[in-house]
Amino acid sequence: MQPTALPTLIEQMCQPGFYPHGVTEPIQLMQTHVSYVLLTGDYVYKIKKPVNFGFLDYSTLAKRQHFCQEELRLNQRTAAPLYLEVVAISQADHTYYLGDDQPVEYAVKMVQFPQETLLSALYDRGELSENLIRELAQVVARFHAQAETNDYIRSFGMVSQVRQAFDENYEQTLGFIGGPQTQQQFDQTKAYTDAFFTSQADLLQQRVDHHWIRACHGDLHLNNLCYWQNQLYLFDCIEFNEPFRYVDVMYDVGFVVMDLLARHCDSLATAFLNHYVEQTGDWQGLKLLPLYISRQAYVRAKVTSFLLNDPGVDQAAKDAASQTAARYYHLAWSVLQPRKGFLYLMAGLSGSGKSTTARELARQTGAIHLRSDAVRKHLAGVPLHQRGPDSLYTAEMHQKTYDRLLELGLMLARAGFTVILDAKYDRQALRQVAIDQAYQAGLPVQILHCVAPLEVLTQRLESRSGDIADATVGVLQHQVMEPFSPQLESLVQTIDTTTDVLAQIAAIVRAGGASPTS
Repeated sequence: MQPTALPTLIEQMCQPGFYPHGVTEPIQLMQTHVSYVLLTGDYVYKIKKPVNFGFLDYSTLAKRQHFCQEELRLNQRTAAPLYLEVVAISQADHTYYLGDDQPVEYAVKMVQFPQETLLSALYDRGELSENLIRELAQVVARFHAQAETNDYIRSFGMVSQVRQAFDENYEQTLGFIGGPQTQQQFDQTKAYTDAFFTSQADLLQQRVDHHWIRACHGDLHLNNLCYWQNQLYLFDCIEFNEPFRYVDVMYDVGFVVMDLLARHCDSLATAFLNHYVEQTGDWQGLKLLPLYISRQAYVRAKVTSFLLNDPGVDQAAKDAASQTAARYYHLAWSVLQPRKGFLYLMAGLSGSGKSTTARELARQTGAIHLRSDAVRKHLAGVPLHQRGPDSLYTAEMHQKTYDRLLELGLMLARAGFTVILDAKYDRQALRQVAIDQAYQAGLPVQILHCVAPLEVLTQRLESRSGDIADATVGVLQHQVMEPFSPQLESLVQTIDTTTDVLAQIAAIVRAGGASPTS
């Protein structure tokens, strides 16, 4: 849009003299369909456009003031240092100024942070690390744990409420079939979600009953995440539409995972997902994940498709938009395709490198990594990084932990996930129960036995810090690895964790374990 087409207020806000503070010239103006964003150097001012799209209504001054206040309130949950205040803009004759004498407009005033700190920019530079993604998972898990929920918010988790947006998406994209969307993809994507809302109504009700419907972020992708001054900030959440914000926590998780998958960062998506569910204990929520990954990809495809009907967009831009939309439609379809579950059992003494090996296996296969240490502490209500009391390590609790670990693993593998059960599995009886139940469920299974010399195990345990595992050298001294029965020997792959684990895992995956991620 040319500057001459800008409203007079925005033209004046592009001038340094408008502001009572110093600015960096030239002032940068960014636009979306719903807002003007002015970058002045130290501060950003965000003005809402007087538009009404049905799902978003900024058409009156009172509504714009209200949603500015909501934007400030909601984003202060996860980015308080960035969101400063709502400022009024008044007018005298033909001049606009910051002040609340006779407000004619409102703006959200924010701290300006460098655009290169966006996680999308880190990705573009090849600097988006697994450590930062795991930290993000922890931040999101903490945010979800504290996010508001009540009967009204949870009502948005009812089947009729959830499926409304899905049905609307399909209606709005009928015209793009034969273009960026194929008939097969449309039919199969819609068939999956239709069947899900019918067959999984009980699951959705359980999500409501267990308070997993919360006041979430609603737009959690890499462009709305930044890492600035050694802090992760989740900003620009949905303030204008309750159904887009009062959602299952897996809606937010699915957004992050979708954005990483769309950028071919499969291993980072796996790391984020595994660390998030380990923090929250919400492994059951993973059964919703394909639905929400597909939904978020489909919305991205839909919005991009709308450019194809915009007369103000040139043909080259339309061609690029068509290709982008096609990729997102394909992703929305592909994550819903049936997959055969696979179960891995880790085995080995404390310090043998089971979790390190399992994490590498998850990296290469996209597996869900279930650690017995996390399952045990969630069962007992003990914070993950707090050492558990003696009652956490009784024979009874030991059995409960293995029972729950297997229950979760079978549930997820039946749903088509590759799952790693990360526990000692030092007893033949425990291994046999897991194998028998996997076979009864028709699931392929493999045992990865991690080994290392005793002095290596001892050294690892002595130097261990910052992990949720509580095993000590004293515990190790009482451990005995029972031999594998002849019936199970064919399922066992021994891994020497003092040598190249990555190469050993790659060889196992190539030899016929779970399929590697694409």
